[in-house]
Amino acid sequence: MRPHAAARRRLPGSPFNVAEPPPPPVEQFAVRDQVSHDKYGLGRVIAVEQDVAVLVDFGAETRRINAPYAKLVKL
Repeated sequence: MRPHAAARRRLPGSPFNVAEPPPPPVEQFAVRDQVSHDKYGLGRVIAVEQDVAVLVDFGAETRRINAPYAKLVKL
């Protein structure tokens, strides 16, 4: 039976010690912004829950889109 391998030591000058880039900031929406959604199409923001969700009127239906708004683009 082999002993457990020791944790690898990271060398300070190694090019593989790249820090992960920070996540992109969450886009901010305001009431009456026009938006486009990949699935629901064009719409208008009718309510904003700060950094949580937005309520969007797409004409035929109203949808609550949760952050980080992956498929929602401000026009």
